[in-house]
Amino acid sequence: MQALVQTLLAEWHSGLARLIESVPREGRFPTLPQKIKVAIGMRRVGKTYVMLQQIQYLLQQQIPLSRILYINFEDDRLLPCTQEKLAQLLDAFYKIYPENHDQRCYFFLDEIQNVAEWSLVVRRFYDSKNVDIYLTGSSAKLLSKDIATALRGRSIATEIWPYSFNEYLRARTIFLEGNLLSQKIQDVLMQQLKLYLFQGGFPETTHMDDQYRRQVLQDYVELVILRDIIERYAVKNIVLLRSLIKTVIKNIASLFSISKFVNDSKSQGLLGSRNIVYEYLDYFEDAYLIFPVPLFSESLRRVQSNHKKMYVIDPGLAQAYLFSLNENYGHLFENIVFLDLKRQGCKIYYYLTKERYEVDFLIEDKSGQRKLYQVCWDPSDKETLVREMRALNLAKEELHLEGELITPKNYIEQAWLKRNFSQE
Repeated sequence: MQALVQTLLAEWHSGLARLIESVPREGRFPTLPQKIKVAIGMRRVGKTYVMLQQIQYLLQQQIPLSRILYINFEDDRLLPCTQEKLAQLLDAFYKIYPENHDQRCYFFLDEIQNVAEWSLVVRRFYDSKNVDIYLTGSSAKLLSKDIATALRGRSIATEIWPYSFNEYLRARTIFLEGNLLSQKIQDVLMQQLKLYLFQGGFPETTHMDDQYRRQVLQDYVELVILRDIIERYAVKNIVLLRSLIKTVIKNIASLFSISKFVNDSKSQGLLGSRNIVYEYLDYFEDAYLIFPVPLFSESLRRVQSNHKKMYVIDPGLAQAYLFSLNENYGHLFENIVFLDLKRQGCKIYYYLTKERYEVDFLIEDKSGQRKLYQVCWDPSDKETLVREMRALNLAKEELHLEGELITPKNYIEQAWLKRNFSQE
């Protein structure tokens, strides 16, 4: 085991400089030395880079590499990884550097969910050693189940998402000087927003040719289906599972009827109950692939009797399954607004007025404040604008809440202001 750890360390040290040369991420680990830090998110969103960003910070603080351990548990040489093997790996690190028994060390354990009963070992080292521990995982269960129960208040979790629009601009080295009122700047930002809707924010695909990007993004979905759903939950009805995910992805930012899907599936010879579909949707959400948004209502019965709206982790994934972009700009734009609200840690609902006019988002932020948002891709269409504002104004009156219409124009304005503020 000691020889394996030495090999892993040597490989990691030799490739570290190359790995940390990337776009600085907005998602960061909090500075809380007494907590185990956990980064959660779908595969390929950049959780590993957030770790490497933290390692780079440690190196800038003159922490020697000999006190830093990084292990990627996707490495085939470590699989299958048991609780015993994890303990042996960590013990081997101290055997290689025995002086570390008396020094502050830093453990970075990537894709830890691949280790059976990992939490018992992590908790023991946290309690018995002078160590700062960072974890990543590709399942929401790592946040809601394992972290909450196994680590018992010792941890704090950070969700990592694909590039935001601002990160996307940095990744594409779009640096503009001048005033936002400049038509040139507005035109360039609008062009980039449309590209962002089409390409999405997965770091690996940002500079990829369209013909390859589509296939790679579909492969991402396939990897999640195979590794995070079929293998983990021993799914038997794989054909129905694949049909469900494709149906949801192709209909993002839309109400989804489980009953209709089940009936349509039966007409195509795919058998499955409503309960199975509910179960599969939970798996998708667990893997950070699909996010169902419920109706906001004080009546639980009304919430349960109305369909949920479905959003996807990245607009690029949706576009990888669509054949036409123009007719879906509105839904893709609504999806990125949803993701921005998720990045802010908001609780998100949609709202129906008494006359059943729909408002896209009713959110509750971390401080408990609520606000309404209506998303409109083309406010120049007077009929569309009247319809969207009618729903928003009625909801404001019914709920006594503030509301805001989000258009591409004010979206890129906010992105520009946030970008300039972050650079100061």
